[in-house]
Amino acid sequence: MNPEPISAGGARAAEPAAHTAPRKRLHSYGLLGRSVAEGVGSFLLVFATAVAIFSGTGGVSSPLGVGLAAAAAMVAFGYVSGGHFNPAISLGSAAAGRTSWKALPVYVVAQLIGALLAYLILWVLFQGHPELTDTRQIFSVLANGYGTDYQLGFPLASALLAEVVATALLVAVFLGATVRRIPAVSAAFAVGVTYAVLLSILSPITGGSLNPARSTAAAIFAGGESLEQLWLFWAAPVLGALIAGLIYRSIDLSVSDAQRGDDTDEDADLPADTDAGDVDDAGVEEAKTQHPAGAGTGTSAGASAAAPNPVSRENEDDARGFFDGDDDGGRPGTARH
Repeated sequence: MNPEPISAGGARAAEPAAHTAPRKRLHSYGLLGRSVAEGVGSFLLVFATAVAIFSGTGGVSSPLGVGLAAAAAMVAFGYVSGGHFNPAISLGSAAAGRTSWKALPVYVVAQLIGALLAYLILWVLFQGHPELTDTRQIFSVLANGYGTDYQLGFPLASALLAEVVATALLVAVFLGATVRRIPAVSAAFAVGVTYAVLLSILSPITGGSLNPARSTAAAIFAGGESLEQLWLFWAAPVLGALIAGLIYRSIDLSVSDAQRGDDTDEDADLPADTDAGDVDDAGVEEAKTQHPAGAGTGTSAGASAAAPNPVSRENEDDARGFFDGDDDGGRPGTARH
């Protein structure tokens, strides 16, 4: 979801400067800045799971609390990093070609650190209560699991299937919501509602993971059988994320091939001695003639059209997010192939 490219013919060159100033792209924040945003967002998302402990006191339900936290984190920090806050979403985004593979491990480490810090603060909080003697027992409520001794006693196969399907749906909603020209708040709302619905379904089966970072942090503080079963809550989200990401990748490639075919057909209508490059050059010359250098604001529209895009694409695909606005007005980004 990078900004729409500036056309070679310089269609935007004559627009007022106030409307052409580009918004800051994701890669402009640097990998360190994006990873910090991912860590903070992961912290908020995981910290919200504490609602499961206090929901009996009249608060909101745990799935709804996590969904609201996910939406808030995407609105607050998504413009920096793309708004993943979940290793499964980062993996699905990389598989779909929207996040670079070199940024993936950095994102995952940041998300793990954020999740661990969230539960560390909760551990310190519970340790300060004079009547709480077994903190591990509290974290066992937050940990994921399966089998006859957990929740409704669903077996391994059922837990695996449920987590794979639910994670694939979550990643699919994220990829679909953040690639279209819709308001960023609407995209965050869609992802937050999806979190809430899927966690409501998964809670009696596995406790609702969808997020390997959260499952890892909870298992570390709960210990025991939670650590032994942790592998499932990495394997299932990874598989589900890859399924969704690769499906979207194949769709994107199909659209790209169709667009290239349309471009070829359009070029075929040109005269035999003319190609698309000649047309672009003619457009540049015409712009130079109509807007000579030094006229008006002192800036040549033709020179602006002929100048290459100054933004390097070397790191442009490190993390694409729906907050990466267009150059012409800051609207939510759209996919560029």
